[in-house]
Amino acid sequence: MSPKSSWKCLRMDTLNPNIKAMEYAVRGPLVIRAREIEEELQKGVQKSFKEVIHANIGDCHAMGQPPITYIRQVLALVSYPELMRQPYFPDDVKRKARDILDSCCGGSVGSYTDSWGIEIVRKHVAQYIERRDGGIPSNFQDIILTTGATDAIKGIIKLMICDINSKKPGIMIPIPQYPVYSATLTEFDMVRIDYYLNESTGWGLEINELKRAYTEARKTCNPRALVVINPGNPTGQVLSRKNIEEVIKFAYEHDLLLLADEVYQDNVYDENSTFHSFKKVMVEMGEPYCDHELASFMSCSKGYAGECGLRGGYVEVVNMCPEVKLMFMKMLFAVLCPTVFGQIVIDCIVDPPKKSDPSYPLFEQEKTAVLGSLKFRAEMVYDAFNSFEGFSCNRVQGAMYAFPQIKLPSKAIEEAERRKLSPDAFYAFELLENTGVCIVPGSGFGQKSGTFHFRTTILPQPDKLKIMLEIFNKFHKEFMRKYTS
Repeated sequence: MSPKSSWKCLRMDTLNPNIKAMEYAVRGPLVIRAREIEEELQKGVQKSFKEVIHANIGDCHAMGQPPITYIRQVLALVSYPELMRQPYFPDDVKRKARDILDSCCGGSVGSYTDSWGIEIVRKHVAQYIERRDGGIPSNFQDIILTTGATDAIKGIIKLMICDINSKKPGIMIPIPQYPVYSATLTEFDMVRIDYYLNESTGWGLEINELKRAYTEARKTCNPRALVVINPGNPTGQVLSRKNIEEVIKFAYEHDLLLLADEVYQDNVYDENSTFHSFKKVMVEMGEPYCDHELASFMSCSKGYAGECGLRGGYVEVVNMCPEVKLMFMKMLFAVLCPTVFGQIVIDCIVDPPKKSDPSYPLFEQEKTAVLGSLKFRAEMVYDAFNSFEGFSCNRVQGAMYAFPQIKLPSKAIEEAERRKLSPDAFYAFELLENTGVCIVPGSGFGQKSGTFHFRTTILPQPDKLKIMLEIFNKFHKEFMRKYTS
């Protein structure tokens, strides 16, 4: 036995094995190395590039997107109410700030809120959903505000940690998927049920593939829920209404809780695509589907606001068993309340300036500019990657990412194996070390065996994105020349 002086209460051999097994690709080894390179550059280490371009994560403001003035003005006033005396804050901003402060204990955003969020914000969320869905009712009692959509997703999944007939619960997730799902299922020791999107049809979600995955999974676990990401991350596709109807029927027939990740609902760029919420479609389908259980997630980190660091989100639980909802609320008590600033940003998004408000013209101008620029950049990325040798990239219909496929030479695959890396990770590390461009290998999101992808954001501002794509093109040509000669 080792001496007491070197003994630790918590060691790797006594650590939760699920934590050791967890992986989260968008903040994995590549990102760690990118940070190290940034530190090296700051210390004057000479490289062939002067900066790291972070195309690995959907962090809008970090990539140069300016904040929406209205949101920041409201945050300023609720933080320091004495600013309301200043004449340069519009009257509607002051009104919004007063309403929020009146809803906070002691009139301060520094106080705890209800564990499920500020009531006036929840009511505004319900009104927003009703407008979005053409008048279909939404009950504010079904709205729970959370610290980002991630907390909402993890909270709902946590409710299903229950073995039935000695079988673990399983959750169906799309492949490619956003790694919060795979990481959460590993952390909770639940079974990950992969269903593959069809790249050849623009990352289509096919019912036969859902049936295959479900049938296989039932042999070893109890499938409990079906995750759908729409618009897609990392794939950027937008589901058609017909496709959503098929998915709802499948979930109903197999008693699967629908988890609709709809955080990119404002990010639709393709003129032939339209966002349809799962709730709207489900209700309009009528009996028996309109009574099915659904949890829909939204965030302030995406859309046009991009307020990632303020961590605002919500979940609307539809047709949830009242007793289960009480248990969900009880679980929320343990975390006291979601971040108050995040709740306020959500309120600004779901209850923005109206046409008659003095803040409206600037708000609309800034919102339109952000979404218009993202649409332009989606086209830039699509055109560029389809011009590279060995690349194919589906159109970015929505969200903030492209997920191109790359055909790698056999010599590159052999070198990756020698370095004990997946081939797409090897490519991504080479890109980072030689150019400073940080992307995420497709293996971190899941991909069909024998195919190689990577995810890149479309978030660098147009001038920076143009430079990034030119750097990428030059690197790729040199990479292919090196490993095909």
